[in-house]
Amino acid sequence: MTTTDDDRRPKYQRIADSLREAIRSGEYSPGDRLPGENDLMAAHGVARMTARQALSVLKDEGIAESRKGAGVFVRSFRPLRRRGIQRLAQEQWGSGRSIWSADIENRALVVDQVTVSEEAAPEHIRQVLELSDEDTVCVRRRRFVLDGKPVLLATSYLPTSVVAGSAITQADTGPGGTYARLAELGHKPVHFREEIRSRMPTKGEAEQLSISAGTPVILICRTAFADEGRPVEINEMTLDAASYILEYDFDA
Repeated sequence: MTTTDDDRRPKYQRIADSLREAIRSGEYSPGDRLPGENDLMAAHGVARMTARQALSVLKDEGIAESRKGAGVFVRSFRPLRRRGIQRLAQEQWGSGRSIWSADIENRALVVDQVTVSEEAAPEHIRQVLELSDEDTVCVRRRRFVLDGKPVLLATSYLPTSVVAGSAITQADTGPGGTYARLAELGHKPVHFREEIRSRMPTKGEAEQLSISAGTPVILICRTAFADEGRPVEINEMTLDAASYILEYDFDA
């Protein structure tokens, strides 16, 4: 009898695949408890470590989550659809709306950590913002929490010479956020560039985003340009990959 590719897969992977399919078919709904290690051991005739590995696969993929003392459950968090083009339109922030409002619909978004400081610019930031060695930057660090779940870490860098004394140097930048304030300062963003890549999280990122070390993160680096191509902001973002769908909608 010929052995199929699936048959040659590790047992824990085959168990994870069957659980994943059961979730997709609706056998297990968001919030439902999945079979525990003992259940999987009995059903599949495997060792505890194999059952544990199978559940870990689903947790690492963001499909399931552990609840201390209760077991492993199908994750009920609904991914955030990040509309990469619409959210940055001038009609969004120019009318006093947060760029986030294009993504979250009626869901509860909280920025639960904000720090603002003046710092020496890191080398890669200094080069992109075209700063001298003596120039400093205003650094805005935030953590965004959606429906009680941390989903994004963001660090923005803006030339101090551009934003000094403005609301951008405060925790609350006001209606329309940083881009509306830049426009008021005579540095209205007219062009954006985003670079996207992914990797596994650092220990600190995993802790701040409340994810397992096996859940990848998406890195987005956005540069905002004012007239004549002058870069006025760099925003380095770290996203929980399991919490996001990146959507780009544009005409041919």
